[in-house]
Amino acid sequence: MARMKPADSIDAKIAKAQDTVVRVKGRYDSALAALEDLMAKKDEILRKELLEAFAKSGKSYAETMKFLKEK
Repeated sequence: MARMKPADSIDAKIAKAQDTVVRVKGRYDSALAALEDLMAKKDEILRKELLEAFAKSGKSYAETMKFLKEK
């Protein structure tokens, strides 16, 4: 039969697990913020490239929109 552990031991383990979760969540939140920042920078670069390509194409707005909406 399994031996019962004192409640103090379990409470200590719960407190330790909670501390671990808080610490890991902080690192997760930091990493997520860095990822979102990098993705925003990449989107900005892609927007600039698209605008430059549009400007160099010599096509009108209507021609470009027609092309983009084709399936």
